[in-house]
Parts: sequence; structure tokens; C-alpha cells
Amino acid sequence: MSELSTIFHGVLLFIAFAVYLQWLMKRWQLSQIFDKIPGPKAYPIVGTMYTFFGKKPHEIFYVLDKRTRAYPDIHRVWTGMTPEVRISRPEYVEQVIGSSKHIEKATMYRFLHAWLGAGLLTSKGERWFQHRKLITPTFHFNILEGFCDVFAENGTELVGHLEPYADTGKPVNVYPFIAKAALDIICETAMGVKVNAQSEGEENDYVKAVYELSRLFLERLVRFWLHVDFIWHRSEFAKQHRAALQTVHGYTREVIRDRKATLDSKQTNATTPSSVDDGNELVGARKRLAFLDLLLEGQRANQLLSDEDVREEVDTFMFEGHDTTTAGISWVLFLLALHPDVQERVYEEIESVFPAGDDRPATLQDLNELRLLERCIKESLRLYPSVSFFGRTLSEDIELAGYHVPAGTIVGIHAYHVHRDERFFPDAERFDPDRFLPEHTEGRHPYAYIPFSAGPRNCIGQKFALLEEKSVVSAILRRFRLRSARTREEQTIMHELITRPKDGIELYLESRQTSS
Repeated sequence: MSELSTIFHGVLLFIAFAVYLQWLMKRWQLSQIFDKIPGPKAYPIVGTMYTFFGKKPHEIFYVLDKRTRAYPDIHRVWTGMTPEVRISRPEYVEQVIGSSKHIEKATMYRFLHAWLGAGLLTSKGERWFQHRKLITPTFHFNILEGFCDVFAENGTELVGHLEPYADTGKPVNVYPFIAKAALDIICETAMGVKVNAQSEGEENDYVKAVYELSRLFLERLVRFWLHVDFIWHRSEFAKQHRAALQTVHGYTREVIRDRKATLDSKQTNATTPSSVDDGNELVGARKRLAFLDLLLEGQRANQLLSDEDVREEVDTFMFEGHDTTTAGISWVLFLLALHPDVQERVYEEIESVFPAGDDRPATLQDLNELRLLERCIKESLRLYPSVSFFGRTLSEDIELAGYHVPAGTIVGIHAYHVHRDERFFPDAERFDPDRFLPEHTEGRHPYAYIPFSAGPRNCIGQKFALLEEKSVVSAILRRFRLRSARTREEQTIMHELITRPKDGIELYLESRQTSS
């Protein structure tokens, strides 16, 4: 019996040794390919992840920034035992995201699947093409025109909540106010419900859960051992993740259930299913239908979307349309507060559209006339893109900067650094909205500016985001002069899924009526 046991253990040892040799050979083969690309020193098992060890969440962005500046244009990292290539030169970015071949998101996006499922952000292949085709009409000009009323109403309410902090001589953190306004906007436009986040005293549970999921994504990303599902599911982080998911998914499913019941009732009892008015619903014409309504109509028409498909797309739109615009609005207010000359030029433009005493809400036509404000928003998104880093998985071998990069490689695109290419943006750290005058954008590399990504998988909601930001920012500037309590050097960047200002944005508000 002991002889059999010895043989058995010998076989196990041989198998383990063979597996280890196979892994070692594969690792050696990969290193022969990827270590030709410049990058920080990699160590066994941990790769280059040691650079994140001991770092606080707000320090992660600066680790990435320092590394990318040390290895400009292209470099490689090892995420544990997985090699990745990072690029920040527009010509290389075009090779990856400008092609219809490399549309699969990087494998790190699987950490979002429990939250967003296979929505537009994370899906791939035929499913992505199919859903993109179905959802694109929901961002038609006529639909966006109807949303402008929602933007204006919530912008006006936001101004009202900020007024008590004006002329006090003390700064106010405007970020949480903007987050609540953005939540009210996205809930009404995406799901057709009013959550009245701005009028509630406490922070909204949905917002807290979304922030928690974003934080946990980063916690998992920088700990290579948590990339293994077996370890992740047994961690304390996963417990927190499940609780946040329960809040987010529970809310979305409840809204979808109620919305379907309302639309079914209207279809049965009325000849105009888009006329809804029960105090908690959108009102009036078809153009005022919410994103969810249009998805449900599409579900009825073609039977291609299940209820869970609808939930995934709504959760995706809620995340991408709330967090990103909150950050975008906050950063442009911060930059305008630091540049009073530009701020006054923008105010003069606003006054030309809305003369003194004209309190009417901004229409789509009004917003389209605010061209300088739009350039300010674009320049703010250049300096502080809402999504600073994103990734793709190569579907076939390519050559990048003369290096062979094989199919299956994760390629990270550093939009923050792409936007700082001095060839296209001289004196790149300077805030200069005139960079986006037509005569300055003509001839610029099409992938030198990618705040909404680019190519086939560009952001489907970018027009929505720009209109919302123009409406909310113009509402604030119509009422207040802004001055920042911090310089750009003092304002720390917090990078999770979204590029947020750490500790918010502290602004002094001065009533324009008082100063006139």
C-alpha cells in the first residue's frame, strides 16, 4: 500500500512540475515579446503591480501619471502574470480603437459584469452590434430636444439650493449639489421617474451605492490576487459589492416593473400611450419619452430584449450618464472659476441669448448658440476627461511603434495623456477654449481628442452629455460669479472609474445681482 502511495505522490509531483514548466515556458515566451517594449521592471508573480502597494486610492492616478510620463507614447506593464500594453500617442490609439476589428473591451471590464451585465459598455460581438443599432435612435435630435426641459428645470432647482451659500465669504463644495442634480436629470431622462434627490436632505442611497461600486472596482483592479474570482468572492470587498449591487439593481428593476405596468395600462386604456401624467411620470409628446420607455417599446416591437437586457442597458446609461456628467460639470466650473476673464466672456455670451431679467428655460436652440461655453466644456474635458483610462482586447496581431503585439493582448488607452500631446495642444496644461475654434481643430489628428472615446465604440450619449453640461453650467453662471478656493496644483484628482476631484470642488459664489 505504501508503495502505491509513493507512486501516486510521485505522479502528482510530476504533473505539478510539468504544469509549472509549461507555465514557465509560456511566461518566458511572452516576456520575449513584451519585454522588448519599454516599461517598469517586472517581478515574478506580482509583475509591475508592486507600484500600487501601500498607495491610498487618491494616489493611484498619480502613479499612473508618473509612469506614463516616464514612458511616453507606449509602454508595457505586467498585471500579475498578464502582460498589457499602454498607449498615449494618437497614431497608436487610432490603430486600436479606429478599427472595427478591436471592439472587445479589456478583460478588466469583466469586473463590471455583475453590475452592468452585457450592456453597451461591456458587451461584444453580435450582441453589441445588435444593441447599439436598437439604442442609437433613442438619442435622436427630437428626443434630445425634449430632454432640454428636464435639464433646465433641474438646473434652476440646483441654483436655488446654492443661493444660501452666495455672498457669505466662505467657499462651498458644489460637487454634492451637482451630483444630486445630475441624478435627478438621469432618473427622469433614463427611467422616466422623479426621485427628487435635490430636495432630499440626506445623500441618495442609489448615488452612495454607485460610488461604492466604483470604489470597489478600483480596489479589485489594483490587487492582482483579487482578479481570481475564487479569492474575490470570499473577500470583505465582495460582501460590500453584493450589498451595493442589491441597492442598485433593486431600484432599477422596481422602476422597470412599474414603468411596464404604466405603459401597459396606457396602451389598454388610451389611444396615445406617450401621454402620461400621474405626478411621477414624464408628460406629453413622444419626444418626452424616457430612455426606458423607448427600450420597452423596442422590446415590444422586435422581442430582441429581455427584461434583464433592459435592466442592463438602463443601469449602464444611469452609470455613464450620471457619474461622468457630474464630474464634467464640476471640472468646467472649477476651470472657469480660475479664469475670470474667460468666465466673463462666457457670461456675456449667455446674456446675448438670455437678456437680463429673462428667466426662461434654455431650449435646444439656445444651447446651440452658446458656442464659447461649448468650447470651454470641450477644453475642460481635454484637461480632465471623465474617463481618463480605458482598454481594448486585440482581436488580431498588430504592430505598434515598431513592436509586435499579439492578438489577445489588453491595450490600455491613456486619454488623459493623449490630450497632452504638445504637437496638437501646445502648452498643453494651459486652459485655452480657443483650441476648439474651427480654424484650430481643422487638420488636428482625429484621435488626439477622445473624451468620449472614438471609432465604432464611441460614446453613444455624447450629445446628451454636452447639452446637459451646457444647460446646467449656463444656469449657474446666469446667477453667480465663481471663484475657486483651490489652485489646480492644490486640487487633487481621484481616479476610480471616473476622474473625480478629491474632496469635491470648493467655490466662492457671488450673486450677479448683488455685484451689478
